[in-house]
Amino acid sequence: MKILILGAGKMGSFFLDLLSFDHETAVFEKDPKRMRFTYNCQRLTALDEVREFAPELVINAVTVKYTIPAFKEVLPYLPKDCIISDISSVKTNLKEYYDSTGFRYVSTHPMFGPTFANLNQLHEENAIIISEGDYMGRIFFKDLYQRLGLNIYEYTFEEHDRTVAYSLSIPFVSTFVFAAVMKHQDAPGTTFKRHMRIAKGVLNEDDYLLQEILFNPYTSDQVAQIRDELKELLDIIDNKDADRMKQYLTKIRDNVRRDIEITKN
Repeated sequence: MKILILGAGKMGSFFLDLLSFDHETAVFEKDPKRMRFTYNCQRLTALDEVREFAPELVINAVTVKYTIPAFKEVLPYLPKDCIISDISSVKTNLKEYYDSTGFRYVSTHPMFGPTFANLNQLHEENAIIISEGDYMGRIFFKDLYQRLGLNIYEYTFEEHDRTVAYSLSIPFVSTFVFAAVMKHQDAPGTTFKRHMRIAKGVLNEDDYLLQEILFNPYTSDQVAQIRDELKELLDIIDNKDADRMKQYLTKIRDNVRRDIEITKN
């Protein structure tokens, strides 16, 4: 298959490395310097080169802010039977845009990302395939993600956004709060150092991505739950209520234990 990757960033380069030995691949990137470490693929910097390459599948791997603008730019140069796809972690407005293009499409979300995951060992990581896309496109990505050993889930666009609001907004907001109140420690403990590593990783993400995840219409309810839990915990601390603290610790340990049991099954 002839596959065009839009963007030579971390995820774009990852997909190029992954696909270039089994498919004819090309990358479209306006900044030639970003393609210095790409290999075994065609390097395209002009839209006329996209037309000449005539891809059968396009994987849009640019940052989330430019996902739709990148599609708008290349669509006039694609064959009409080309399948277009994205790997964005934020799907807001994508379904409406896809439906307006007339192109076959598939949308997925490899949830490992480049920040924390070991891209060479992904069997504990997850991927979402949107069920509303082109059947053959979904089959292609399902086969690809299965070969990587990823755990695959199929959701609608709405179900995806609800899932992301829970799985990303809660740890992101918790990290923001930690970073907002933290002070330098000359002799930090192990837990503090671990939280600091997480904070550095999250804050290295693109500002627009962080914004869009938090502006997800389903995020507010999740953040409200954090606020309510903090209010309860603060009341326990202010009153030095040992019995309530024990009950609270039991509750959160049960939550963690149930999650571990569900994951094992």
